[in-house]
Amino acid sequence: MLNMLISLACSALSSALMMRFVTPNIWITMAVSAVIFALVFMLLTRIIMKKVGALMETAQKDMLANRTDKAIKELQAGLKYGPWQIYVKQQINSQIGTIYYLKREFKEAIPFLEKGFVRNWVSTSMLAITYMKKNKTGKMVETFGKAISGNRKEPMVYAVYAFCMDRVGERTKAIEILKKGIAKTSDERLQENMDLLESGKKMKMKSFGDMWYQFHLEKQGAIIKKQTKAMTGRRKQVLR
Repeated sequence: MLNMLISLACSALSSALMMRFVTPNIWITMAVSAVIFALVFMLLTRIIMKKVGALMETAQKDMLANRTDKAIKELQAGLKYGPWQIYVKQQINSQIGTIYYLKREFKEAIPFLEKGFVRNWVSTSMLAITYMKKNKTGKMVETFGKAISGNRKEPMVYAVYAFCMDRVGERTKAIEILKKGIAKTSDERLQENMDLLESGKKMKMKSFGDMWYQFHLEKQGAIIKKQTKAMTGRRKQVLR
């Protein structure tokens, strides 16, 4: 990280100047240089993260306005901050991969998702799903494992993992995944889905709301049908 190297350089310079012009006491010199390192590091980190935050915010606004190509270009320009701060590059790659995935451009999404931030459970789950669709069950399991390891308190990551395991014919393992999720989160939705699997039925994910549909695990027709039904219900309420 460049910010760490610059901080170390400032710390070393301050140490040399202290020893030369202020005091030969090594302990005082070490204390001052440590403070210099911390201050410079915090300042540079704050500056870089502020720029990255503004970049993410701009990209999000473009996404909401359906300017996805513009959002991707802005995020790609932000990769220049990668050498400055740890995990910045991975986080930006996760965002780019997620946008491509949402656009159903899975081929373009994969390289970015593979270089993404593992603690971003959404993008990591999307990567696991692409492996499932390519019949790479082993890689799917490995990737979902990473998603859970960094997000043990997130109920939905267990639900999506279990849904995919059931889809590839591993219902027993899907139930085990849900049990682990229940133990970690005590989420009622996980319990309901585990009961469905144990009774030989399919999981029902609509209780997770709109976040579920971003994974494209239901057919487009089914999603449109649900949305149309919801819209029809709202219209009836208005007419009343």
